[in-house]
Amino acid sequence: MPTLTREELKGELKAGKVGPLYLLFGPEDYLRDAAARVIADTALKETPLREFNESSFSLSGGDVQHAIAAAEQMPMMGGRRVVRVTDFGRLREADEEALGRYVTRPAETSTVIFVADNLDKRLKLNKTLLEVCRSVEFAELKDAELAGWARDQLKRLGAQAEERALRQVVALAGPSVRRVATELEKLVTAALPDGRVTTELVDELVGRSRELSNFELSDHLIARDRRRALETLRKLLDDGAEPVMLLGLLASNFHRLALAKELMSRGAPEQEVFRVVNMPFSQRKEFLATARRADADELARRISRIAAADLAIKTSLGGGGERGSRLQLEMLVCELSA
Repeated sequence: MPTLTREELKGELKAGKVGPLYLLFGPEDYLRDAAARVIADTALKETPLREFNESSFSLSGGDVQHAIAAAEQMPMMGGRRVVRVTDFGRLREADEEALGRYVTRPAETSTVIFVADNLDKRLKLNKTLLEVCRSVEFAELKDAELAGWARDQLKRLGAQAEERALRQVVALAGPSVRRVATELEKLVTAALPDGRVTTELVDELVGRSRELSNFELSDHLIARDRRRALETLRKLLDDGAEPVMLLGLLASNFHRLALAKELMSRGAPEQEVFRVVNMPFSQRKEFLATARRADADELARRISRIAAADLAIKTSLGGGGERGSRLQLEMLVCELSA
């Protein structure tokens, strides 16, 4: 059975169409779990005793037979039962065969939702699930998709944001939709009563896990600590930072350092530096120390080199795709830390 898109699943459920088997897989757990809830809500609509017709099973503890029994049980005072199944990736052969037999002939009065972070499509059971289930993959959203989702979420919350502020939230809190959702709720509350989210508000409130690591990367580059710079880069990439977005944050850091360096060379007091260079109070001491260590001409050269790497990634020069982008970043870090 062909894999559905998230929008196709949404359309089917909005029309009230509910099937007996669903497979929701992929690392984007916020949207995946939300889809599982909507499937359950649609299947159990107008069911008076929902708590007796809904159950969840983790098969890591060997509850396969209990899960199958729950799926085969007739619903209580309702038209359908819902059974949510997780941790089915490593089953004993007998349990895998039993589950395989059920999904090839599922109970018409039950909806079974299989949920997985990762799906090894080489395994026999998983192949069977892909063939018989309404399947939807929940991959991590690209930054552009995440920005679109965040924009819609703000509308649902009755708020709006400057485009730059929206991109900033995505850059700092992504790629996790769950983390972006949490930050948006916090921002909307802080933006009352007018409900307008600004870049200043984002600077003040949003958790800056990506930028903190990125600033740490800048510091290692200025200190010419190649080993730690590469370790930090790999952590950022492994955490899901998109190469182009990461280059943007890196360039922004060096631009701010260059501006601060220029102001400090003119004898500007710290208060004046941070009036021009926006920086959370908790990071100011470290930022000034890094700026003092930096050389102005070297900062200009690095900004130029980052721009060249950005162009190379966007034009696939030296290799396209995720692998090519990662290689470009690693080469850049090696060069800047030399």
